Amino acid sequence: MTKYLSPQYEDVKPLLAAVDCIIFGVQDNKLKLLIFKREVEPLAGCLSLLGSFVKIEESVEEAAERILFELTGLKDIYMEQLHCYGAVDRDPGGRVIAIAYWSLIRVDQNHLEFNVRTHEAKWISIDRIPELVLDHRQMVEMAISNLREKARFRPIGFELMPEEFTLGQLLKVYEAIFGHPIDDRNFRKKLLNSGLLIPLPKKDKSTSRKGSFLFKFNQETYQKLLLEGYSFGF
Repeated sequence: MTKYLSPQYEDVKPLLAAVDCIIFGVQDNKLKLLIFKREVEPLAGCLSLLGSFVKIEESVEEAAERILFELTGLKDIYMEQLHCYGAVDRDPGGRVIAIAYWSLIRVDQNHLEFNVRTHEAKWISIDRIPELVLDHRQMVEMAISNLREKARFRPIGFELMPEEFTLGQLLKVYEAIFGHPIDDRNFRKKLLNSGLLIPLPKKDKSTSRKGSFLFKFNQETYQKLLLEGYSFGF
């Protein structure tokens, strides 16, 4: 069957669409980035973000979800579309447009399911990011800025917390995101007044005999503030 092609498209050459995933986590009170050793040419063996071409039958967002699931075995991971990178010469392998997404994953989250067997993957502190292929460093820098801006007005830091946590642990996560100390007293006051926390009748005694009270976050308030916003003042 002959396909009709409008004259305005006759000189348009084919190009590929790819998705690159910027995966953040917090480990040892530091914000970290998950990077990989590239397995395919061009630039095989170099350090890279995890990415894949968009399949003909899937949307760009579905491609991003697939990449994250293939890596982690997890679904419903927090994910934000960042930017479209389309410089003509950005990829020596061909004319490729890349749509970048950043996501938040607990480093220890379902660690038995965390699947990096087919990749040489490692977590790197964001202040020690090595040379990355193509424009991936640019993607990472933009994603860090976007993450910090979002964290000021959306409760996304909770995506990096276990189901139950102390205020001290939550404070360390936010300090890791912003890369500087946060006033402990103001932090506790702000969070306790936000309606985001549900106090639990038990303590975490892993770091002291006295222990610290545990909390979990209020899903209803979380979803509301995720949409409406809230100035955390960090």
